[in-house]
Amino acid sequence: MNRLRVLVADDEPVARRGLKKLLAAERDVDVVGEARDGREAVAAIRQLKPDLVLLDVQMPELDGIGVVRELEGRDLPGIVFVTAYDRYAIAAFDLHAVDYVLKPVQAKRFAAALERARQRLEGERPADLVGRIERLLAEYGRAGTTPDRIVVRSGSTTFFVKLEDIQWLEASGNYVRLHTAARDPRALVRDTLAHLAEWLPPNFLRVHRSAIVNLDAVAEVRTQPSGDGEIALKSGVRVGLSRRFHTAFYQRVGLPR
Repeated sequence: MNRLRVLVADDEPVARRGLKKLLAAERDVDVVGEARDGREAVAAIRQLKPDLVLLDVQMPELDGIGVVRELEGRDLPGIVFVTAYDRYAIAAFDLHAVDYVLKPVQAKRFAAALERARQRLEGERPADLVGRIERLLAEYGRAGTTPDRIVVRSGSTTFFVKLEDIQWLEASGNYVRLHTAARDPRALVRDTLAHLAEWLPPNFLRVHRSAIVNLDAVAEVRTQPSGDGEIALKSGVRVGLSRRFHTAFYQRVGLPR
């Protein structure tokens, strides 16, 4: 392989710029394109046919795992996953020998992942890559893989928030705030409520376009004739219950409508 043709797929402009800056320091790399979400990534991979994709795991429209599932084996390039979340089973990446780098991306770790990708692309049969990726996807499909905590990164600090300690989750721009008794202002994760709702355990329920509550933390609920309402948590905090999620909430908690 003479030149490495790389596609950068990440919905954060700052992250894309950072990755391209790291790639610019490599003499044998050509950045052939970039994608802002999963759908763009699939289209760009099929059109540009890069050798390697730096693929953000968490993206709108279609996440990184979904991107891989969308691609047929013959369209699958080399993949280096870029992720900030341990809920994407970093252990599975290691187990199935799939390259990844953690956000915030460190230059030394990035260089090591890029070098491994070069070596694999030069010596690995496409079927081997497809096999490893398929085993990784199967790992995600297994029951019982839901984690019991969320990783939060704040600057150079990384800490864990246990799900059982979260009273409710609130959309905050491009982030989600985790509300706990500790009220730690750093407890922000870059994600969407819709995506979190896909993997959170059943005691977490979407009750508003901007809120998910832990049902174990609910003290009472009041509704209005319009269908909108308000949920009072045991901590005294009140969270809106919108008409859109009213029926699902009452069914989940076993109350008559």
